[in-house]
Amino acid sequence: MPTLRALECLVAVVDAGSITEAAARLHLSQPALSHQIGALERELGTPVLERLPRGVRPTAAGRAVLTDARTALAAAERVVRTGRAVAGGGEGTLRIACAETMTAGLLAPVLRAWHRHRPGVLITLTETTSADALAGALEAGEADVAVGPRPSRWTGPAELVGREEIVVALAVDHPLAARAAVPMAALAGIPVVHYHRDNGLGGWLDQEAARRGAVLEAVMRTKQAATAAQLAAAGLGVALVPTTALTRTFAGALRRLKPALHRDVVTFTATPSDSLVRRFSSDVRHRGLTVPGVLLDKLSAEAR
Repeated sequence: MPTLRALECLVAVVDAGSITEAAARLHLSQPALSHQIGALERELGTPVLERLPRGVRPTAAGRAVLTDARTALAAAERVVRTGRAVAGGGEGTLRIACAETMTAGLLAPVLRAWHRHRPGVLITLTETTSADALAGALEAGEADVAVGPRPSRWTGPAELVGREEIVVALAVDHPLAARAAVPMAALAGIPVVHYHRDNGLGGWLDQEAARRGAVLEAVMRTKQAATAAQLAAAGLGVALVPTTALTRTFAGALRRLKPALHRDVVTFTATPSDSLVRRFSSDVRHRGLTVPGVLLDKLSAEAR
């Protein structure tokens, strides 16, 4: 197959009408340029240039391949421009997988900044309810970077964004709302708005409850942590909810567990050398985990 260098030499010679001038334009010696032309002619099985007393001109074969040669060189230039633009963070496609509780509070501000400052980057977002599903998306090549709780089976690189707290969401008139903090054991025997078994949070909470001597009794199950919090606020039971799933408008009561319960939030990827992945992961970590002030007030309030 002809090399781009050989095609570049052909185009330069035709444009210059002279091997000497073409060699000077390409900063090549004349023998080196002639070697490239000779290699192209051997590949095609026919001469591409006709040597004249003064200069050269393309043969019929040379004229026939000239358009395609120019197209190939232009395509190569686009490859270089695109690659450099992506490396600089200005172009490309970035596929993000994220835990659904973290899309609004953690990712939305970062995505807004990328949309404003990197309009040439196409971003796709997939939300899951399981940290292991995030790992699966990376392993299947369906995502470039994932943001969420640390997966149980991920062995690749992961970088800490922060630690999010799991709190008790409940109706303001619930008996446990009278406490400043709630021991996990206090949840034994009371209705819990729990999580669907497809949601990895549910299994992890069951393990943590068992470790603290309690069994969570589900009055109903949902896949969404934000929904669990709202159902608890409506009086259907209590819910254990990550703070990232709570909104400023949450109308129920919030209480910390005693002792407090946290889990790591990380960014992780199968392609840590990818420039877009590195930049995005860095921005997410720089953003970090934040809890709206109104929710902090709810968590800090002493029972009256």
